[in-house]
Amino acid sequence: MDTKPPVRPSMPPPASSRPSANRNLREESHEVKVPPVPEDAMLKVLHAVIHFAVRILAVLMVLVILWGVADVGYVMYQRVVAAPFLMLTVSDILVIFGSFMAVLIAIEIFINITLYIKHDTLPIKMVIATALMAVARKVIMLDFKDLDPAYITAIAAVIVALGLTYWLISYKPPQPVKQDER
Repeated sequence: MDTKPPVRPSMPPPASSRPSANRNLREESHEVKVPPVPEDAMLKVLHAVIHFAVRILAVLMVLVILWGVADVGYVMYQRVVAAPFLMLTVSDILVIFGSFMAVLIAIEIFINITLYIKHDTLPIKMVIATALMAVARKVIMLDFKDLDPAYITAIAAVIVALGLTYWLISYKPPQPVKQDER
């Protein structure tokens, strides 16, 4: 006598006894598996265009940096050869510092661009640091005799906000000391 072994209720039926191969997955595993969505061809093209534009920006930023370095040299030359010869005033030094800071800001922006090209993300901490440097340049170049107090207060508020933002982004809570390490 040919007897079949008992089938446990928790085991799925053999593949040959399934009614159809196109059955809904929810009935068998209680999950719906979403098929991977093929990437849209238009989005691929647009993404490539953006990456190409960012690469052009990187090349242009290098040109701006080189132009800025030449400008720093020209400003220094102008200030040194002007009367009194080989003497710099405080305002001359501030103009030279402003030119230096402008080149350093351009370098920071170039670094942001290259990081975007390499990692496809903008490093927010670096962007905030660049903004802080730009505001610092602005503060160095200010002539406080001719400014409205509200303007100075607004710049101070921007500096505090950027500093706080940078601190919050950089903040890492202290790690608790393990009992074994004491």
